[in-house]
Amino acid sequence: MKSRRDFLKIAGLSAFALGTASALTLATGSKASALPAGTAPAKGSYTNEPDALHAKRWAMVIDTRKFTSPEHFQRVIDACHHAHNVPTIPGNQDVKWIWTDKYAHVFPDDVNAYMPEKFLHGDFLLLCNHCENPPCVRVCPTAATFKREDGIVVMDPHRCIGCRFCMAGCPFGARSFNFRDPQPYVKDVNPEFPMRTRGVVEKCTFCTERLAQGKLPACVEASEGAMIFGDLNDPGSPVRQALSENFTIRRKPTLGTQPGVYYII
Repeated sequence: MKSRRDFLKIAGLSAFALGTASALTLATGSKASALPAGTAPAKGSYTNEPDALHAKRWAMVIDTRKFTSPEHFQRVIDACHHAHNVPTIPGNQDVKWIWTDKYAHVFPDDVNAYMPEKFLHGDFLLLCNHCENPPCVRVCPTAATFKREDGIVVMDPHRCIGCRFCMAGCPFGARSFNFRDPQPYVKDVNPEFPMRTRGVVEKCTFCTERLAQGKLPACVEASEGAMIFGDLNDPGSPVRQALSENFTIRRKPTLGTQPGVYYII
C-alpha cells in the first residue's frame, strides 16, 4: 500500500503535467501561447506583454474612511467576483476573493470596548494579503501556491490536489475551497478568465491577468479612489505616498507574515 507521502508525490507530478492555458493565465498573467502545451508556470514568471505593469513589490492601501455605504463595498466585491468568475453557492459554501467583516475580526490585535462606534460596528474589506513571508506557500506540498518575484502570491489550480494545507496555513482566511463544481453557480461568466473546478482552492491574485494588460486590479478601479495600488519599493508610487501621509495598520502584524495590504484608519 502506498504511503500518503507517495500519494502526494504522484498527485503533485500529475497536476504538474496537466498545466494548461488556464493555469498559465491564472499564475503568471501571460498568454499561454508563449509556452508549449503541458508546460506549468515557472516561479516568478513574467509576461512579455508590451503594456504590462511591473513592480518590485506590489502592495495595496485601503482607505477605510472613503467607504461610506454598503453599496460601495458591494460594488467593489461584485467587480472582483465578476472578473474572476467567483461562484455564488447557496448554503454554507462560501467561495470568496474579497469580502467584508467587522473590526474585531479584521484587526483582533487592535481592539478595545471603548473604540468609536464606526470602528467597532463598521465593515472593512478583506482579501489575500500577499504576504512577504506567506505561510500558505511553505505548507503547499505541490507548489500549487507560490510567490512571484513581484510579491504576488498566486494559485495554479492544475497543481492543486485539494489537500487544503494552504487554507490551514493562512491566518487570514483568504482562501476558499470548491466543494462543488463552481461553474453552474456563475451567472454572468467572464469568458476572458478561466473557471476553476471542484476540489481546488482559489483566492485573490491581485489581478495578475489585468496587470499583464496594463490595467489596475478590478477592485481598485471599482473603489473610486478608496483603494490604492502600486510598487511598495518605489518611493514615488501612490502606495508609498499614501503610507507616508497617513497612519496605517495591517492585519495580525505580530505573526510576522508581513502583509502587503495596508489600511488607513
